[in-house]
Amino acid sequence: MADDHRLTPRPPALLGDQERALYDAITGGPRARGPQHFALTAPDGSLRGPFDAFLLAPAVGAALQELGSAIRYRTALTDRAREIAILLVAARWDSAFEREAHEAVAGAAGLDDGVLCALRDEDASALDGEEALVARTVIALLDGDLDDPQWEAAASVLGEAGVFELTALVGYYSTLALQLRVFRV
Repeated sequence: MADDHRLTPRPPALLGDQERALYDAITGGPRARGPQHFALTAPDGSLRGPFDAFLLAPAVGAALQELGSAIRYRTALTDRAREIAILLVAARWDSAFEREAHEAVAGAAGLDDGVLCALRDEDASALDGEEALVARTVIALLDGDLDDPQWEAAASVLGEAGVFELTALVGYYSTLALQLRVFRV
C-alpha cells in the first residue's frame, strides 16, 4: 500500500516555516498529549494519515487541524459516542486509516470487539440508549439528512448543540476520508 501513496512523505527538516508551524501544532497539540493509541508520525518524522496532506496548503490544513482538535477534545460528545460516530464514517467511506486509528481509540474508550465489528458493517444494533441513537443519527447523516422523527429523537437527547457537533464531526471525518482516498494514504 505504501507504494500507492500519491504524496512523498516530508520529514520536518524539509518543511518551510508555515508547514513547520502546522507540523508543530499537530505534533505538539492535544493529539500528541496523553495516551497514544496510534502514531502521528512515521519513523522519519513525517506525519501519518491525513496530516501530511494538511502541509500542502498550510492555511487550510491549519483550519482543518483546529476543527479536528475541537471535535476530538472540546465537544459535549462522550469519548465513546465520538468514536462510534468516527468509525461509522470510516465504514461508510471504507477508510482504512480512520478505522485503524479510531478502533484503537475506541477500544481504549471501552468499546468491545463485538461493537467494533458491528460498526464496520454500519450496524447500530450492538449499542443501547444514547449510543444507539448517536449511531442511527450518524447513519442518517451519512445518507444525507435527518427526517423529522430522526431530528426530534436526536435533538431531544443530544440537544441542538449536540446535533450540530455531530454534523460537524460527520463532515470533518468525511473530508478526511476523501483526502485519504485521493492521496492513497
